[in-house]
Amino acid sequence: MEMKRVNSSAINAVGYDPATRRMKITFKQGNTYDFCGVPADIHSGLMNSGSKGVYYDRVIRDRYQC
Repeated sequence: MEMKRVNSSAINAVGYDPATRRMKITFKQGNTYDFCGVPADIHSGLMNSGSKGVYYDRVIRDRYQC
């Protein structure tokens, strides 16, 4: 899965595989987490969000666990 660097104060990079609906997020602290069953529109929402950290907290955090 290709990781794309993002402009964020909380997140370094995001990867997404639409075939498996798996997303990886690498945070500034260095930890990388996997998220399963993530719909494409949620990934797009994160990538297009003005504040990726806020979007993560509101829409992704504590959801889509593998």
